[in-house]
Order: sequence, then structure tokens, then C-alpha cells
Amino acid sequence: MRHLGLALVTGFITLVVAISAQAQMGQPAPAPELKKLDFLTGTWTAEGTVNPGPGMPGGKFSETTRGEWMEGNFFLIEHSDGDMGPMGKFKELAAMGYDSDRKVYTYTAFNSMGQAESATGTVDGDTWTWLSDEHMGGMAMKGRFTMKVLSPTSYNMKFELSQDGKNWMTGMEGKATKK
Repeated sequence: MRHLGLALVTGFITLVVAISAQAQMGQPAPAPELKKLDFLTGTWTAEGTVNPGPGMPGGKFSETTRGEWMEGNFFLIEHSDGDMGPMGKFKELAAMGYDSDRKVYTYTAFNSMGQAESATGTVDGDTWTWLSDEHMGGMAMKGRFTMKVLSPTSYNMKFELSQDGKNWMTGMEGKATKK
């Protein structure tokens, strides 16, 4: 019984020290790199063309996306409504952030077509490049989504697929405009 009391006192002291240390450190601050995502806030419309490929019929697409910072400004949250033509309409929820340890932007999304997506991104000047592992039509492929920022209110986009990570085929191209 005496050992249990000693263990409880030791645990309590450890908890108080941990809480005190955390209080002295203060709230964590968002990485400064996150400010580069700020241009994606607001309402965007996109349209373009999907090329036929593994598991994807070709056709036109359109999409409206609303982006806003989650409380704390660590993640940009996007809600999208889209129409992929022959593939149908969809909704998507995405979160974009920054991984300071790996020095990459992160993208995680879930959509009403039952897909969960994950990508890492980098930015070089006015060009964003997002890389992902894709599974389409029973095939594992590499994905590359490129955004070329034209102005604070527009960007061109292209999604490419590759089986070997060297030879890329265009799966989708389009343009987005901020309302």
C-alpha cells in the first residue's frame, strides 16, 4: 500500500512538472512557410479537361473550392464541389499544412467517391509541385500535380501520371480563378 501511495505522489509530481514546462514554452506557432498557402483562401472556380486513362474516362470537369484557415492557422481547410463529367459529381474535404521536419507541404483529402488522397508539395517561385502515390484501375502509379500561379487570383494546373516516375502522361489540365 505504501508503494502505491509513493507511485501516485511521484506520478502527480511528474504531471505538475510537465504541465509547468509546457506552460513556460507557450502555444506553438504555425510555421512561417504556411503563409505561402494563404493565396488559396476564399472561393475558387476551376475548369478543364480530363484525358482518358486507367480508370478515368475523358471529358470536361468543373469545381468550386472554398478555402479557410482552421483555428490556429496550422491547416488550410478546403471544401470542394465538383463535376467530373462521365465520372459524376463529387464533394471533397482537404487539409493542407506544412511538415517542418521533412520540409514539405502536406495535402490530405477525402472525397465522396470513396477516395483518400495524400501528397507532399514543394514550391519554387510561382510553381507548386505535389507528388503522390496513385492507384487507378488496379494499377499503382506516381502522381504529379503542378500549379503555376499566374496572379493572386489565377493559376494553371496539370495532373500527370507515371508508372516509372520518369515518363509522365497528362491526366488533367485546367485553370482556376478566385472569385
